[in-house]
Amino acid sequence: MALKLTATRLRCQRGERLLFEDCTLAASAGDMLVLTGPNGVGKSSLLRILAGLLAAQEGTVAIDASTLGDEAPVHYLGHRDALRDALSVGESLDFVRSMLGAPGRGLSVDQALDRLRALHLLSLPVGVLSAGQKRRVALAGLLCAGRPIWLLDEPTTALDADGQALAAGLFRDHCAAGGIVIAATHLPLGIGAREIRLGGSPSAPTASPA
Repeated sequence: MALKLTATRLRCQRGERLLFEDCTLAASAGDMLVLTGPNGVGKSSLLRILAGLLAAQEGTVAIDASTLGDEAPVHYLGHRDALRDALSVGESLDFVRSMLGAPGRGLSVDQALDRLRALHLLSLPVGVLSAGQKRRVALAGLLCAGRPIWLLDEPTTALDADGQALAAGLFRDHCAAGGIVIAATHLPLGIGAREIRLGGSPSAPTASPA
């Protein structure tokens, strides 16, 4: 799959505060990028700009996923799990498949949960799950949708050691299959990844590859 995401000279400002400027990065099929830096330097904002959910004041984001046709290539998973407490786990992931998936892409709900060692949660209401269980279900949603570019905000939050290891394997396998993972995190992900560090002085944050 010809797959590439390129961001060129992005600038993001919130009110009077400049979060970052002149931020340039590129990721191709098989790449893993990790966004690091102190709180408040714009890691989450950068992910949302890459996902098309937030407009940058300057710069461009381009995605080449021509082999997908009209199918959307990006799956954004924020630091919140975006699950409805009143639905069961199975219903929640069926919704993800219907909204974000495409024919012939993604795993079944059972397969995705089994990959996260969470199949036993299938019939439970989301509202009774622990924070770590909800995060496993949210990660299973990535597999159900089957989109090639994963933009992840603190993807291992609330996971125990076993869950973190499963997530790391998930990310490695996705990239090995030609996908892209870009994650903002304060926690080590247990994967070999290129680091993009946001930060500098609060008045003039910058981004540069480590």
